[in-house]
Amino acid sequence: MPSFPSLSMFRSLLAAVCLSALLSGCGYNQIQANDEAVKSAWAEVLNQYKRRADLVPNLVNVVKGYADHEKEVLTRVTEARASVGSLQVTPETLNDPAAMERFQQAQASLSSALSRLLVVSENYPNLKADANFRDLQAQLEGTENRITVARNRYIQTVQTYNVHVRSFPTNLTAKMFGYDVKPSFTVENEKAISDAPKVDFGGSNSGNK
Repeated sequence: MPSFPSLSMFRSLLAAVCLSALLSGCGYNQIQANDEAVKSAWAEVLNQYKRRADLVPNLVNVVKGYADHEKEVLTRVTEARASVGSLQVTPETLNDPAAMERFQQAQASLSSALSRLLVVSENYPNLKADANFRDLQAQLEGTENRITVARNRYIQTVQTYNVHVRSFPTNLTAKMFGYDVKPSFTVENEKAISDAPKVDFGGSNSGNK
């Protein structure tokens, strides 16, 4: 004779189905999807910033070969890069405004130091003519553009997530399961979000990529 599920099993199955429908209706599944999108976007931001940090030692070495006496500028770049590398970036950073602020400040310091280094390089024609330097130019320009794209995507995904967890009735579900709003990138000049930083190693070399 065929066996039929017991009444208790049937009740458990029914409860599971109802719970699934309830969570879906309250926005739980969408919160999960948005949260995963934020994590994915954040991973790409980190990947592009790491790509930039990895270029720094080679860039410093090339510049040092032509402008070794620019020690202060070279030291600032090296220290800024070390500061970025010392940051403990964890998944919890996404939910910690203070940690996000420290991350932004470290990256901004490296951006500032690199900008100063590139300005100094303008004074050395032989440096600008160096093939390795021109290759680093192309790589750094491309990386800065990818950083801008990655930051934009992260900002957009965080905005989508935050609107969802703050909207009724999904805000009740978010509060129940501990999903708070996430910090995003902030800049004093909003235009900096949509425009990649200018990386110009000087004159005619910019067009020979």
